[in-house]
Order: sequence, then C-alpha cells, then structure tokens
Amino acid sequence: MAKKEFTYRGKTLEELKKMSINEFSALVPSRQRRSLLRGFSEQKKKLLERIRKKKNVETHVRDIIILPEMVEKTVKVHDGQHFIPVIILPEMIGHYLGEFVLTRKKVRHSAPGIGATKSSSSLSVK
Repeated sequence: MAKKEFTYRGKTLEELKKMSINEFSALVPSRQRRSLLRGFSEQKKKLLERIRKKKNVETHVRDIIILPEMVEKTVKVHDGQHFIPVIILPEMIGHYLGEFVLTRKKVRHSAPGIGATKSSSSLSVK
C-alpha cells in the first residue's frame, strides 16, 4: 500500500511552501493566525533567517509557529536547562515550537527518607 501524501487543510507541502505568510495564516487556527498577522519579533526574524541558512540551529524562541519552510530542519529548542533537538515534521505545521519540548520533568519518587514517617525517625542512621 502506498504511503499517503501529507496535506494540511487540503494543501500539499509543496503548495504550502509556495504560499506567503498571509495566505498560510488563513489556514491555521485563530490563535496562530493572530500571532502570524501581528508580525514577527526581532528574535523570530533572526531565527527564521538562521533556519533558512543552516540545518541545525539552537534557540530560546519557543513561541514561534512552525511554518512550512521549516519542515525537515533540526532546531535545538531550550527547555530551561538544555537544548533538545527537534526534527520538524510536516505534521507539526501550525503548532508552536515549544509544544514539542517539555519544560518539566516527570517526578520520580524513591523510598522515603529519614524523618519522612513517624517510625523512620526512631531508626539509627548508618
């Protein structure tokens, strides 16, 4: 069975890449449309220029919307501690970059420490 071609709101990836920002903004949900129509900040403009030039880019800008021209590029997004590499796939178009890099780690509890329960405070420390 042949692999199904990617489409976003009825448009193929090639059609999306040929669109201007204003034309693309008509396809995305209202929150993203508002962000695109307000224009890009200086940080977002610099990031887009760097993405166009290079494949691997490190950034702190998590609130940029993934555009069709970013597809198949690797962006290292800061999670507050480290830069996490994200390979941008066509399915990510229209989402924010920060959605794919979590800023909080899952809490892992181990055994309770000394003094955590009433009985543990009477144990000797070795």
